[in-house]
Amino acid sequence: MSNLNQNFIAGEWLAGAGEIANINPSDLSDTIGNFAQADGEQLQRALDSAATAQREWAGAGLERRYNLLMAIGNELIARCEELGTLLAREEGKTQPEGKGEVYRSGQFFTYYAAETLRQIGDNADSVRDGIEVDVRREPVGTVAIISPWNFPLATAVWKIAPALAFGNAVIWKPANLVPASAVALAEIISRQDLPAGLFNLVMGSGGGLGQQLVESPQIDAISFTGSVPVGRGIAQAAVGNFTRVQLEMGSKNALAVMDDANLDIALACALNGAFGGTGQKCTASSRIVVHKNVHDYFVENLVAGARNMVVGHALDAGTQMGPVSSEAQLRQNLENVELAKKEGAELLCGGERVERATEGYFMTPAVFGGTQNDWRVNREELFAPIACVIKVDSYEEALATVNDTRFGLTAGIVTSSLARASHFRRNAKTGCVMINLPTAGTDYHVPFGGRGESSYGPREQGQYAKEFYTTVKTAYISSGDPA
Repeated sequence: MSNLNQNFIAGEWLAGAGEIANINPSDLSDTIGNFAQADGEQLQRALDSAATAQREWAGAGLERRYNLLMAIGNELIARCEELGTLLAREEGKTQPEGKGEVYRSGQFFTYYAAETLRQIGDNADSVRDGIEVDVRREPVGTVAIISPWNFPLATAVWKIAPALAFGNAVIWKPANLVPASAVALAEIISRQDLPAGLFNLVMGSGGGLGQQLVESPQIDAISFTGSVPVGRGIAQAAVGNFTRVQLEMGSKNALAVMDDANLDIALACALNGAFGGTGQKCTASSRIVVHKNVHDYFVENLVAGARNMVVGHALDAGTQMGPVSSEAQLRQNLENVELAKKEGAELLCGGERVERATEGYFMTPAVFGGTQNDWRVNREELFAPIACVIKVDSYEEALATVNDTRFGLTAGIVTSSLARASHFRRNAKTGCVMINLPTAGTDYHVPFGGRGESSYGPREQGQYAKEFYTTVKTAYISSGDPA
């Protein structure tokens, strides 16, 4: 096993207690590599080394942090073709999507490099004479980062970069499905000027290693992206140690298409939002809420667009939608197709496993018509290339349908009415709102997060990240002059 398929702990590459194979979902005969699995003893070593390294890093000069983050970001950007191909190979998203993700990951690092130089506090006069007040932010300590498989680099990076920028140590447990991207990033970070143990990569199962990590009293904060049940379990484990948590979890995003919409824009938004990344995005629009006056035309063209999408190997130039990420995910997707049929939905196209030149987890994008918002297929997150159309009679019904969910991450509307757009922006009960845009797609310099069961804790990204990765200290200073 290559040393670069190992865990990175306390400044060293270490073999694990076992290893797992990383298989290309576009070609099951292609094994990307075997990757180490850390055990409890190695995790403890990471925890101990992180505490020591964090104290040094907290006192490091800002330019040292700036230079380190800039170097990581610039290398990711320079290598986006190479690493994007690796990412697409192991996760299944198309090569352009993989390249874009790596490039964006580099931008996160360069953005937070600049943020290191903007850590400016506040000062005030005390209500008591002769005393000044200084308010500033300090690192929270050691941060556990648990990232998902659907964005192997981007989601991890938008947590790792601010953690390091604001002076923290990091213990990163990536999803076991995508270890190659994790090792590639860890290798870049390992070559930078940082204290040994400040950044640790520990690969392993969520139920085993991940549980030990979130239960550790040596962890000061946990940032997690994944499912609602796992997020709830992390919150319960963290409260025993009063560990702060930041949870990004499920979604059931809706795109509302109004009778005054530019239907070319609406179709592009729906196809992109529902089927980009094989529908495996937390921001995907799995509910398409369509006004009755444009319903039939819109659905006819949505089905035509879905049927025309090229499903194939992630690295093939013409592929528009890659494979599903794993056999388990494909099985669940096909079960959800059958569930929708049983509930009374009309399968208008797709939803079938298909064969390609290589054996992989390929399925066609599915569009269901005639669905109701209270059906299970419209209540649960599917995380699949499955779009369900819901017909409504008015804008008011559309807005109510969009909001009728226990989630609240993103929502979108396509309309030419400024009044409707403004009303929707103010009244959609989600953390992110898109006007004449797909529900998927966010910027790195502004906050990201949702409501309800979609998110818990402070927002991610932009300057809002400091709310999670720092703690506030208020200092009172007296000159000591009795006068």
